[in-house]
Amino acid sequence: MKGSIIDDRRATAVHMSAEELQRYSRHLIMPEVTAEGQKRLKVARALCIGAGGLGSPAALYLAAAGMGTIGIVDFDNVDLSNLQRQILHGTKDIGRGKLESARDRLRDMNPEIEIELHNCRFSSENASQIVCDYDIVVDGSDNFATRYLSNDVCVFERKPNVYGSVFRFEGQTTVFAPHLGGPCYRCLFPEPPPPDSVPNCAQAGVLGVLPGIIGMLQAIETIKLIVGIGEPLIGRLLHFDALKIKFRELNLRRDPRCPVCGETPTIFSPIDYDQFCGAREEQSVPAMSVHEAEDGCARTIRVNRRARAIRI
Repeated sequence: MKGSIIDDRRATAVHMSAEELQRYSRHLIMPEVTAEGQKRLKVARALCIGAGGLGSPAALYLAAAGMGTIGIVDFDNVDLSNLQRQILHGTKDIGRGKLESARDRLRDMNPEIEIELHNCRFSSENASQIVCDYDIVVDGSDNFATRYLSNDVCVFERKPNVYGSVFRFEGQTTVFAPHLGGPCYRCLFPEPPPPDSVPNCAQAGVLGVLPGIIGMLQAIETIKLIVGIGEPLIGRLLHFDALKIKFRELNLRRDPRCPVCGETPTIFSPIDYDQFCGAREEQSVPAMSVHEAEDGCARTIRVNRRARAIRI
């Protein structure tokens, strides 16, 4: 991919104040960013699904970078057990809605940006309406039902989906964007796993700092796509092992038989996957581990070989 996902006409129509020029001065002196790139950030609209472990660092760094509008979808309240990893919230916020806590923290970080709150469960009834108003989606959800739904809606609406997940000491991130030449989540995992087949974070735990690393990588990918620099993680899944401090990259390819973005799709509208994933509002479904990702990549390799596509 070359170029920004933001139309140049939107960026040239805005101006930056003296305070913004000072706030973003370290961006402006970089030849890869300059004022043009900062203006793209100013007009851009990013949606964060979840204000938890991944959404916290992603939203904080997007706010600091000057993302013009940040939308957040969440309906949960801050719990004491969240504070080990969800850095948008503090002890004083226990019992408050995560959206209100996130709004206050982000406004303190950068009062120049707009923050839009979606205090609801992300569902087939509202997903398309919410996503269509944004340029890019940062998926920080912690359950399969939301991941499949956000993937499908992003494919339908032609929005990049910056994906991240964590499990114990491992994390992974990529950008799903079939309209930009890459695969979608379903190319890797066509169907949700059986309920309770993988332990969730409440059962298996997660190293508190790990979502910070993955969430920051999601923020970096979002900024790159908006400014139009570097090589986005489209068609590449980055796996991080915190115990070994080791990164590993897995190449991904689109599955021509994908039910959402393939040559003959069979899914054309958003679906609530709770019934398939066994999800309930009060209990998260298991988070996808990196080992499942590698298994999924192996399945993708086999599919692509059968289809005579370019091998991973």
